[in-house]
Amino acid sequence: MWCREDQPRLCCGNEDAVSGGHQVMAVAARKLEDAQQFAKRHGIPKSYGSYEELAEDQEIDVVYLCVGLLFLHARRNVLCEKPFAMNSREVHQLITAARKNNVFLMEGMWSRCFPVYREISRLLMQDIVGEVKMVKAYFSSPQLHIPRSVEKELGGGELLDIGATACSERPESIQATGVCLDTGVDESMVVVLKFSRNRMAVCGFSISTALPNDATICGTMGTIRVLSPTWCPTHVVVNGKETEYTLPEPAMPLNFTNSTGLRYEAEEVRQCLLNGLKESSRMTLADSAMLTEIMDEARRQVGVVFSQDADPSTP
Repeated sequence: MWCREDQPRLCCGNEDAVSGGHQVMAVAARKLEDAQQFAKRHGIPKSYGSYEELAEDQEIDVVYLCVGLLFLHARRNVLCEKPFAMNSREVHQLITAARKNNVFLMEGMWSRCFPVYREISRLLMQDIVGEVKMVKAYFSSPQLHIPRSVEKELGGGELLDIGATACSERPESIQATGVCLDTGVDESMVVVLKFSRNRMAVCGFSISTALPNDATICGTMGTIRVLSPTWCPTHVVVNGKETEYTLPEPAMPLNFTNSTGLRYEAEEVRQCLLNGLKESSRMTLADSAMLTEIMDEARRQVGVVFSQDADPSTP
């Protein structure tokens, strides 16, 4: 894995990870001293001052990071933090590299591994609310003070950062409207998706405003409401009955809400590897490709263009 200030959310429980069948083996950073400090703090055996060194470590089964191509070409299994890439062209490059090198690849859509969403999937299969006709979802996190969220060169904007969790089926039509910051990235956006069989979804995103951060699934026979925060939920209300799914307590203070829930994502990857799978059924590579194509179109309609969108074949 790589070294970042918020990574304790994944490996603070290294001792707990071992008992759960996982072992954090190494950490890499652009500065060796940063990696060494992080490794010492969390009891990690190895530390590297470059990602290339980590890619060459033959004892590593899987890496969790944001520089996927380097490790895929080194034939390493990869859990890549969302968003997978800046656009669909780059996503297809990742998928092609994974298949060419016969390694596991999964986008880190941790929400899909949470018990709440596993239960919702089960209930929908049982038609507990009848046919789903409408979904409303809100995702927001005030981040205007964070350079990575507002700078175009850093992939800023709310859609790539927090909107990436919102879609799971290819729509028939996409209508997006929004407002942008002076830096050219999207500040707030509303996306209306129309699906087959007259089904619709309305999604609102913002990095400047505190939205409800809940989601409602409306069917012909009832509703399912996911309480805030929808991206890492612990409470769901099914036809008026609320159920809580508690998370394990962290071994130390964490920077983000419900971060111990990342263990579900890690366990999903572990089970896939133990079963010889090259992708997860909970977040397939086709899902990642489709999701990015939806975001590409939403960005196009709102007028958000990144340098990576330029055609590389054009001089």
